[in-house]
Amino acid sequence: MIRIGNLAIAAIAGLAMSLLIAPTAQAQPDDQMRPQASKQHRVSTQKQPSRQKDDQTSKHDQASKQKLVLVTKPTELPRKPHQLLLQVNSNDPAMMNLALNNATNVAQYYRNLGEEVSIEVVTFGPGLHMLRDDTSPVKARIEGLAMSNPEISFKACGNTQENMRKAENKDINLVPQATIVKSGVVRVLELQEQGWSYVKL
Repeated sequence: MIRIGNLAIAAIAGLAMSLLIAPTAQAQPDDQMRPQASKQHRVSTQKQPSRQKDDQTSKHDQASKQKLVLVTKPTELPRKPHQLLLQVNSNDPAMMNLALNNATNVAQYYRNLGEEVSIEVVTFGPGLHMLRDDTSPVKARIEGLAMSNPEISFKACGNTQENMRKAENKDINLVPQATIVKSGVVRVLELQEQGWSYVKL
């Protein structure tokens, strides 16, 4: 009985030892994992300020872009000046006066609106008589118009002037308000290509 009792005690003692050792052995992996978890936690904690910095940088960039848009946004586009081309190629005083009437009315209209306008009267062929000093039926009117309406200009065809000189065998003098261009037709073409509004009389 004593021997059996001793064996039982030994078995119980062995079982108790195994129970004491086992939790310690199982606890080791947990203890080994804890430093890793702590390390990951520290890395995660270190990354957070970087994210906050990125968020602040992003907000700053967005604010800068909004300011840039506000600064560069035009308040109002400037108006394009109005440009009118009047062609005179007839030696008819009524047509010449009509051209001057139209030029005067357009100039006055945009002056009242406070808007810019340029008006050019181009003469060639028989219409050159409008600007000839010796034959113009509207010479006095052109003089007065040029003084009160600087936005109106007069162009004379050089080719026509030369042809008249040869035909009449004398110099063809023009009124002081006229400017000679090489070709009246080419002048009309070029102004149209530049976007001028064109009216033929």
